[in-house]
Amino acid sequence: MTATVATQLVASLKAHGVRHVFGVPSESFTTLLDALYADGEITFVPARHEGGAAFMAEAHAAASGGIGVVLGGRAVGAANLSIGVHTARENSTAMLVLVGQLHSRHRGREGFQETDLPAFLGPVAKHAVEESDPHRVPPAVARALTLARTGRPGPVVLSLPEDVLDHETAAAPALPRAGTRPAPSPEDVTAVRKLLLGAARPVVIAGAGVKLSGAEDDLVAFAEAWEVPVVAAWRRHDVFPNEHPRYAGHLQMGTHPDLVATVREADLVVALGTRLGEITTQGYTAPAAGQRIVQVDIEPGQLGKAYPVELAVHADALATLRALGKPGERRDPGWADERQRVYRRVTTVDPAENGGHVDNRQIVRALRAGLPPDAVVTNDAGNFAGWLHTFFRFPLARTYVGAASGAMGYALPAAIGAKLADPDRTVVSVSGDGGFLMTVQELETAVRLRLPLVSLVFNNNMYGSIRMHQERRYPGRVIGSELGNPDLVELACAFGAFGARVAADADFPAALEAALGADRPAVVEIVTDPGQISVWNTIGDLRERMA
Repeated sequence: MTATVATQLVASLKAHGVRHVFGVPSESFTTLLDALYADGEITFVPARHEGGAAFMAEAHAAASGGIGVVLGGRAVGAANLSIGVHTARENSTAMLVLVGQLHSRHRGREGFQETDLPAFLGPVAKHAVEESDPHRVPPAVARALTLARTGRPGPVVLSLPEDVLDHETAAAPALPRAGTRPAPSPEDVTAVRKLLLGAARPVVIAGAGVKLSGAEDDLVAFAEAWEVPVVAAWRRHDVFPNEHPRYAGHLQMGTHPDLVATVREADLVVALGTRLGEITTQGYTAPAAGQRIVQVDIEPGQLGKAYPVELAVHADALATLRALGKPGERRDPGWADERQRVYRRVTTVDPAENGGHVDNRQIVRALRAGLPPDAVVTNDAGNFAGWLHTFFRFPLARTYVGAASGAMGYALPAAIGAKLADPDRTVVSVSGDGGFLMTVQELETAVRLRLPLVSLVFNNNMYGSIRMHQERRYPGRVIGSELGNPDLVELACAFGAFGARVAADADFPAALEAALGADRPAVVEIVTDPGQISVWNTIGDLRERMA
């Protein structure tokens, strides 16, 4: 039987478990949209902006463990969705980015919205290609789907001229291929074990590679057997249960110095599935120069890229943990116990209720208390996130979805993607006012889809992170970081969502309960003190230090 390139593409997506495709309708993809309509098994989710659609697709993949798919049209749509492509690359998320191109006969003549799409998106993607031969589109789709999911996952861009989609093809749907998971060599296993057995103060920095290989339980078993503390790399909070005795904290922007000391004082750092990026390493200062590092990564190009390492192991995190096994001798738990006590001391919030103002620590404490353990939290960028990163505890794997890229506007569309991936779980997005209003139009998408998710908005009427950096370098010289916001409760109601405002943290538990019970999208505005510029500092503190 013959099919069109468009129907064959839809069949390939189905074979790979795709059930939602996100995007903004485009004239470049009317044939593909019609093929989705005719098939009926894949839901097309029209967003209000391609950037929001790309965030939805990325978060859907992160929450489901599958592959995200986003459609964008020509140069304008591609430019809009590029932020999501970059986020997928930074998050190591499998994503197929289908970008429409103008008709082949018009290529090279500066046609309407013509640009070199692979050249444009290639630098922020894992791979990018344009295919204008209809006979080669099916194998190009198969390769793109395979590339997106194997090795270090990432976004693969496939640009298709609109005329190729109507052509007939006899190609069968592209079926998933089992990806290889490289195991450490026996020599590597012996070397890692020797280093661990010789270390008195080892630490594991656990990154996305642990999550992507499904190795969370194995990491727990490893930490227990070897008595080693585990710290989570930047925005990988749920890589290890935060209530576990071997958890020692999360490496974020402005990590408390006592938590950073777990890395700086270690005599062996095991970087497991993490690229040891700038934020995780506190500006490449933890580990410090000269510390002993073992790095394990499925992507050989990451090994030794950020730091010189004593031992580089090209291997899957799960295969490595299982190969290392148990130490064969009783390990002294003193170092691990000490680092856990430090983590508890720094991040424990004693219950209190303030009737006249908001203490962000109490909001985060009440949020944890008010959510089921398996609730999914999606995380925007902004200074508000410091409180979430420090004080919220993730007890289970696959309960956190955040942008390692630090993209603002991520949380709300990400919550939509996560909720569609698992409709039975509670999903809460956490944003500042700056990030929330960057993609607030996607609240209409959530309302239209009747998704009962909750958006918490910490409102300090500023770009808080930028203001913090301004005050650190140029105290009192404020430019560009102050904002004027609409009434967020009225705005939520105008979209058809539930809206509530909290001006005192004592009122937050009731507002959260009402939002969770609203059976529709809900927005809870949390009025915060603009002077509390970070978890550990006020604007006054910063100005006093600089005086």
